[in-house]
Amino acid sequence: MNLNVKALFITFAGMIDQTTIQQILDAAEIADVVGEFVTLKRRGTSLIGLCPFHNEKTPSFNVSQAKGIYKCFGCSKGGSSVNFIMEHEHLSYTDALRWLAKKYNIDIREREESPENVKERNDRESQLIISEFAQKFFSEQLWDTNSGRLVGLSYLRQRGMRDDIIKKFGIGYCPEGKDLMTNAALKEGFRMEFLEKTGLTIKREDWIRDRFAGRVMFPIHGISGRVIGFGGRTLMQDKTIAKYLNSPESDIYHKSRVLYGIFQAKRSIIQQDKCYLVEGYTDVTSLHQAGIENVVASSGTSLTIDQIRLIRRFTNNVTIIYDGDQAGIKASMRGIDMVLEEGINVKVLPLPEGEDPDSFSRSMSATQLAQYIKDNETDFINFKTKLLLVGVEKDPISRAKLITDIVSSISVIPHEIVRSEYLKECSRLLDVREEILYNEIRKLKTKTEDEMIKHQERELIREANVKSQPVPLPVPENNPCETEEIELLKLLIKYGLHKIFEVENPETGDVETINVAGYVLSELDADQLESVNPVIRAVFDEYAVHFEEPNFDAIKYFVNHPHNQISQLVSDILSEKNKLSEFWRKRGSFIEEEHEILYQLVPKVLQEYKLRYISYLIAQTELGIRKASEQNDFEAVQEYQKKYQKLKAVEKLLCGHLGRRTITG
Repeated sequence: MNLNVKALFITFAGMIDQTTIQQILDAAEIADVVGEFVTLKRRGTSLIGLCPFHNEKTPSFNVSQAKGIYKCFGCSKGGSSVNFIMEHEHLSYTDALRWLAKKYNIDIREREESPENVKERNDRESQLIISEFAQKFFSEQLWDTNSGRLVGLSYLRQRGMRDDIIKKFGIGYCPEGKDLMTNAALKEGFRMEFLEKTGLTIKREDWIRDRFAGRVMFPIHGISGRVIGFGGRTLMQDKTIAKYLNSPESDIYHKSRVLYGIFQAKRSIIQQDKCYLVEGYTDVTSLHQAGIENVVASSGTSLTIDQIRLIRRFTNNVTIIYDGDQAGIKASMRGIDMVLEEGINVKVLPLPEGEDPDSFSRSMSATQLAQYIKDNETDFINFKTKLLLVGVEKDPISRAKLITDIVSSISVIPHEIVRSEYLKECSRLLDVREEILYNEIRKLKTKTEDEMIKHQERELIREANVKSQPVPLPVPENNPCETEEIELLKLLIKYGLHKIFEVENPETGDVETINVAGYVLSELDADQLESVNPVIRAVFDEYAVHFEEPNFDAIKYFVNHPHNQISQLVSDILSEKNKLSEFWRKRGSFIEEEHEILYQLVPKVLQEYKLRYISYLIAQTELGIRKASEQNDFEAVQEYQKKYQKLKAVEKLLCGHLGRRTITG
């Protein structure tokens, strides 16, 4: 086996022993594995069936037992037994191996693990096992006890839920009482440690109780079908008690990464190549009951990137079903932008006022519901435009904000052709020329790219700007960044309170004014930059302390400063003894007066300062490498080399931002 391929194979296989992997591969007969999911018929030397990965009426799915492979000549999917389980069950390579090992009763032997790895894996498995026990306990309580049938089951049936749907989703009931479920688990030999970790039991010094006592229980399944958490619905009318209570975060349950119903829906999502996204547990179960199975819920939480990416594993088409509540719809708009940003095609289905997917799906037949969806789901541009246009048609300022809002949504779409089509539609709906919308897109994308670059620069500078050195280095005799620091001080003292930017607060929509002082000082503080010259450093520090005071006059304050060196420095700066401004003009960068171009000048001087500072750190790091080499301190050499690589990455970013070329060699 090629060395690289072998390394990759071992990485994919996680901690499973190589001998065990081979044993699994030998046992996993292709026809037996595929036959669990596909009805196969003999044709010549092959077996054929309907492909499980795409809709077809004529069989094009072939299985070759001799070669140990499957191949669909319709959608081109193919591979081994392991590939089939990975594709069909949407599992990783390691999890597919574990699935096959379970099927063929093969004990998994792990490669050597650290005690921490072993404990972590065992703890996780223990939590999964205890969650599965709890689900069975709740289900038995619902069906087999008087209180469960009278309270839990009658509630579900009153809601119109059929018995087959209750069983399909494993819905149960946690009985009233202090600790009935906990005691049942302890009697079965389960440990209190894992009851607490999964959140099934709450334990204090002097008492223990079931978290979900008296609630109808909706088990939450992971993508492979194992129970990872619960949602409990109270049956009490007390408004002070939360209607729904979810399992707390644990090693096995992270609500931001989970979608309720994904296990039951994944096959239908693939077949339909579409996913319906709703909010709650009963929304999912009611739609299943109406024959719509490709549906998942965010379980009452705001939609997250991890949830969106989970959907994208199965389809690139999402229809978001909103309750008929205008305020709730507007509040959920951010979710649409997040879905678009992941390259997913979005449609929206608003329901009539006062309806939710649960109530609406129960108010009509399955045929009527399917027709309603077909007739009413709409493209997000049409939906958002009509929604936000209400009441602002004759208000030009509100209309302009609306256009910016919609263009902002379009700007996050990663695919250029799709983005272009949406802009055409937006132009038609809003009666705005396409070129105007394109200009808005360019502005937004430029702003986003600038923010990303700045964030990258800042993170790298912070990592690289380490004060302690593996080998002591001499303090520089001269200030390597003096020219740029003097220019920054001049800008602060002369123009500190001048406005340079206006920024809209995304939370409030208010426009905030940024002045020179606020911008410069926040940038220096964020990057933790300070001068090696104590006098220059003192001026920066004192300016930061006083500049927000009312009536602060920087020129008067520093020119009359009691410290003679500070007074002298500022007087020199104001008398234009330094020639940096003239240096800028010589480059031909600026031809206007300084105060007219502060919005350009200030950011550029800061960038030049950062670049000079990084050049200084690179020189110091090169010196450190030489000194450490001379002392045969190879550990220090390695540390310096890591730092050098980070610094060069920062230098490249800064040069790109300033439009310069870096010299490599």
